Amino acid sequence: MQTKEQQEAEFRSFAIAQRESLRRYAYLLCGDWYEADDIVQKSLTKMFAAWKRVEPGGAPAYVRKIVTNVYISHRRLSWVRRERASAELPVQRLDRPQDAVDARLELVAALDRLPARQRATLVLRYWEQLSVDETATAMSCSTGTVKSQSAKGLRKLRELLTDPIVPARA
Repeated sequence: MQTKEQQEAEFRSFAIAQRESLRRYAYLLCGDWYEADDIVQKSLTKMFAAWKRVEPGGAPAYVRKIVTNVYISHRRLSWVRRERASAELPVQRLDRPQDAVDARLELVAALDRLPARQRATLVLRYWEQLSVDETATAMSCSTGTVKSQSAKGLRKLRELLTDPIVPARA
């Protein structure tokens, strides 16, 4: 049996090791670094509360599931969808040699226009490279839901993107 101090030290090392990966994942879900930080912080707080009950080998998948749920919960709040505070005006697209960067920004912007569950499904499946079963587990849904949300999300992305980044048949 571990002491409270040992559990806290174990969680601290886990959180430090996972934080950047979780932050990138949360950013891909929400499209905002500040919101991603909030999501990760809330997720790690929830993870700490459950730390005694979590199997060490399953901790990364469990915390990713928490991040997904916190993100979807954030999207349900109406004020999050309506306004985005920014100190700067939106940058106009300029001709520059960074086509790959522009394509990635366009993809992230298109992802931001998808419903929360479709976006989470696409990020888990194609960015995090999880299987259908792993995605279903992370989202607490059936594999059929993952497949239908993936198909709907890819179809919507094809409509939103000006360049054919997403192939017609994936």
